Amino acid sequence: MSERKGAIRAALDWGGLAPLRLRSRLVAEGVYAGGHRSARRGAGVEFGGHREYAPGDDLRWLDRRSLLRHERLLVRQFETETDRALRLVVDATASMGYRGSLAPGAKLAFAAVIAAALARIAIANGDPVGLTFIGGGPNVRGVPVSGGREAFERMVATLEAAEAGGDALVDGRMLDRALGGIARAARRGSIIVVLSDLIDLPDGAADRIAAMSSRGRVINVVQTLDPDEARLPFEGTVRLRALEGGAVVETDTDETRDKYLASMRALQDAWENTLVARGGRLIRAETSEDAVRVVRAVVEAVR
Repeated sequence: MSERKGAIRAALDWGGLAPLRLRSRLVAEGVYAGGHRSARRGAGVEFGGHREYAPGDDLRWLDRRSLLRHERLLVRQFETETDRALRLVVDATASMGYRGSLAPGAKLAFAAVIAAALARIAIANGDPVGLTFIGGGPNVRGVPVSGGREAFERMVATLEAAEAGGDALVDGRMLDRALGGIARAARRGSIIVVLSDLIDLPDGAADRIAAMSSRGRVINVVQTLDPDEARLPFEGTVRLRALEGGAVVETDTDETRDKYLASMRALQDAWENTLVARGGRLIRAETSEDAVRVVRAVVEAVR
């Protein structure tokens, strides 16, 4: 009998996906990003007042004098303003730290490559980018929406330092903390890309994520699975231990594979139906495949 399990490590298992800066550049160069309209503000955009600052807001529109006048930070708004800000949401919960024998790196590492490549493409087109994590280790911090080369460097440094940790089923507010700022601050035309295995997320997660597509925003979810999870390639009796929740299951994979794969398809279909109903899209990915295909699918979905 063999045992299959993944341990939570202090350092993320990058494997063949490192170094991130080089890998993301190669992926971005392999993707045709034409037709991606940049955020531009021309005549006819009128000032529409202030609202309170929320984490993830574009710092260019921060009214710093408001701190002196009102003892709180305010953000300037524009009545007819639209943008093409790219807001990346990366699942860094414990299950994303898994790497099976068929994968070049952990799921979180693969998601980081996709996120960094998308950020590079967006910034090259003049669009600002922000980064938010679902869960993660104690030192995981997001990156506020900003543009330019420095924004990309901050993005890469933050992703390189990311650690998998936390359980969204145990911490009921984890998803709200990740999505709340985006739901409040993202304007019409914003592009939101969520990278997650979609495993062990709380009930209603699909509805809450799909709801961010309101107000003219675009939502895409990239389900990032290890080949072990996507195919259950093991033979004979194995012991499987969940990285979130600690459940241990001993099973004969030859007997349970068909049922497992049917359950996985049902999960994917449920997410896809929920997203499509709100104008979103589900993109399925395995960590062993070419990242260029995944990034190209996201780019084509938001044109």
